[in-house]
Amino acid sequence: MDKKTTKWLFFSLLFLGNTVALAQESYFNVPESDVAKARKLTVQQQFSIQDYYRSLTTFDYGLGKDWEIGANLLNLDYYPVSKQILRNDSTSERAYSPLLMLNGQKIFKLPHGFHVGLGAQVGYNLTPTKNQRRLVSYGYANLNKQFYKEHYKLTAGLYSGHTRYLGAGPQVGFQAGFEAGIFYQKLHLIGDWISGQHDVGQLALGLELFLSKSVPLAIGWQRSNQNGTSALIVQLTYMPD
Repeated sequence: MDKKTTKWLFFSLLFLGNTVALAQESYFNVPESDVAKARKLTVQQQFSIQDYYRSLTTFDYGLGKDWEIGANLLNLDYYPVSKQILRNDSTSERAYSPLLMLNGQKIFKLPHGFHVGLGAQVGYNLTPTKNQRRLVSYGYANLNKQFYKEHYKLTAGLYSGHTRYLGAGPQVGFQAGFEAGIFYQKLHLIGDWISGQHDVGQLALGLELFLSKSVPLAIGWQRSNQNGTSALIVQLTYMPD
């Protein structure tokens, strides 16, 4: 990374850090619409493995009063054949990569154990040349319901994203996710689905093993809506008490 890009990253973080951005911890790809505990930092690292390796990293900090803010480094794609990290800033046929974004989410509690999560991610693609940097955004509204003392969870909602975030395809769609505590905080079944024939549209299913109460490890299978290609997902989350 050259000096100009490093300088741009620094000032972008300062600028974005002073804007209000309404993911966040996810099942695999769909935000769970829960927020980090007040004054606690939640970290989630995901790798998807197919003919290339993709890294997605999320940090979230709880502000209290059902607010959280954070940062994401998304679509860090490494191609083992060419031994290089792909930088896409020229075509919207695929999502731009890699992406550096800030995120935020607000929870609104409803009767009968329901709550709504409103959130967004806003940022830029990382590129070596100034004239290729583009604003990227993704927002959503999720309805969430927990059952049986939080052992089971369902999420469903709508999303809207820029083509540079989603890739070519519909910019508005539906998303849903679930979690079932087969053995609560020991072994969970999780899955999610995002509609749309674009890079982000996919189905994911897997198991989550709790290495400790605060550190679940998830392993799953992912299938693209666009072309049916599959990937292995490995995801590690740190959720402090």
